[in-house]
Amino acid sequence: MKKALGLLAIAALFTGCATQTPLGFILTDNTLPLQVGDASARCTKVGTATSQSYLMMIAVGDSSINTAAKNGGITKINHVDWQVKNILGFIGEYTTTVYGE
Repeated sequence: MKKALGLLAIAALFTGCATQTPLGFILTDNTLPLQVGDASARCTKVGTATSQSYLMMIAVGDSSINTAAKNGGITKINHVDWQVKNILGFIGEYTTTVYGE
């Protein structure tokens, strides 16, 4: 019985919820495109917005597309990228980058 519980506990460590982003158990550092606009078009302005998470318990900030566009002075959005950095779930940083005019 103890052996079965131990195997179940180990299996639980290697399973998780399905996500739309590739996540690393130890480190995540990805830049991902969002389904907005044409990434091959020429853009004159870039804006970013960032939020953070700590210990997978507290998340603060505003990394919305609207805030990133506002920060870059963008009125016409061309395309958007999203960057994720996370180390062991302790510290996470999520950045939305908007390209446009």
